[in-house]
Amino acid sequence: MHVMSIEELRFKHPRLVYRSYDVLTDERGVTITYNFLLEPDIWFHPTITIPHKEVFDSKLFENFIFHMGLLEAMSYWKLACPRELVIEAGSLSSTGKRFIEDLFLHGLGEFYYANGIDFTTENFVTICSTSEKEKLAIDIATKPIDLVLVGGGKDSALLLSLLAKSGRMIKPLVVNPSTAALEIIRSLGLSDPVVVTRTLDPKLLELNKNGYLNGHTPFSALLSFVGVTVAALFGYENVIVANEQSANEGNVMYKGIEINHQYSKSLRYENLFREYLHKALTPSISYFSAMRPFHDIQMSKMFSRVPELLPIFRSCNKLRAANMWCGNCAKCAFTYLTLFPFVTYEKMMQIFGDDYFKRPAILQFIRELVGVIPIKPFECVGTREEAKLALLLSLKSYKQMGREIPEGLLRIKTEAGLQDGDVMQLSLHSFDHISDMHNVPDEHLILVMDAWTKSQEKQ
Repeated sequence: MHVMSIEELRFKHPRLVYRSYDVLTDERGVTITYNFLLEPDIWFHPTITIPHKEVFDSKLFENFIFHMGLLEAMSYWKLACPRELVIEAGSLSSTGKRFIEDLFLHGLGEFYYANGIDFTTENFVTICSTSEKEKLAIDIATKPIDLVLVGGGKDSALLLSLLAKSGRMIKPLVVNPSTAALEIIRSLGLSDPVVVTRTLDPKLLELNKNGYLNGHTPFSALLSFVGVTVAALFGYENVIVANEQSANEGNVMYKGIEINHQYSKSLRYENLFREYLHKALTPSISYFSAMRPFHDIQMSKMFSRVPELLPIFRSCNKLRAANMWCGNCAKCAFTYLTLFPFVTYEKMMQIFGDDYFKRPAILQFIRELVGVIPIKPFECVGTREEAKLALLLSLKSYKQMGREIPEGLLRIKTEAGLQDGDVMQLSLHSFDHISDMHNVPDEHLILVMDAWTKSQEKQ
């Protein structure tokens, strides 16, 4: 396979045109087909299907539908990084252009880093719209229902559990759902989730195999637009996600910019999206992360108190389709590391199958997680500080259980320059600290803070 250079690709494909979209309503619901042209002659037609079967005014919701397409376009633009992204399918105001340009800069940072692309050059990508007319945000009649995005991992499982037990009116939302996500929903006694189906154009994968560029896109940003579109169609008041403050920490500096795998889960993105949502789409719907006050390790502590979900959740992305833990990735390593101090050894073996701390591959990822290796894994994992704390707490757990500590863990403790006495200092930053930098409404904040308080009580 000939891997084409960025210069070759940009010369061959000068523009990606977001030409149009088609809306079809049938027994499945509303299917939107997006039409993108990678000039000169490659067409893409990805789809999003929302199971909304009532008659609706597509004109009223066209701005939501149009914006979902803007996020979808990123997956096709990154194949060749053309110099221009041309918007013909709808009107993108100057405010909208700034929002999308910022997302291209920060949301695709990992893609640029992985492919060695200098994205900081002047006019690296120009976004132009054939219409820049400012569309007015519309008011939508909403019901006090929480639309909760569920992925199958511990964070969204914890959030859904807290909301389900609170008596609030909630509706789970899943996009191309995993087995774990559906089992979590069922186990909490919730029925009839909103199941959105997203299909990529198969030509995307074909081109990847033929030397075109591939890499990470800000998927959670797409989910934020899908979420508010679903909420608008059904008339739901809140779109709630489970991103923690840990998501704010980047992985590496590149070309003077912090590269963050979790950028579209960060507070910075959440704030920009909320502002844009209310200005450009609707002020009637609120989008926020209910778990933002907490670090990932605090989430693990709270999740350990939800025993019915421990056997069901799956945070591994590698074997998501098979509903299994691969036991050989950074996500498995971090999840195991942060749960170990709070769950019995026997229960951990039931969940994961064996002791991951005895696996050389997992130990190598832990080296990266605690900063022995300077670049943090490009996965949805917590901060280096809380990984260090989890390591020390895990060592303490082995001692309390009277079990032999895996030699590899002790080596990493030494390599990271950690002492048992560091627990108190590390806890100040990542275990005892509740952030007040969030957008959580009071009624939801009371719920999550109550869960944290209860998790501190002895079982």
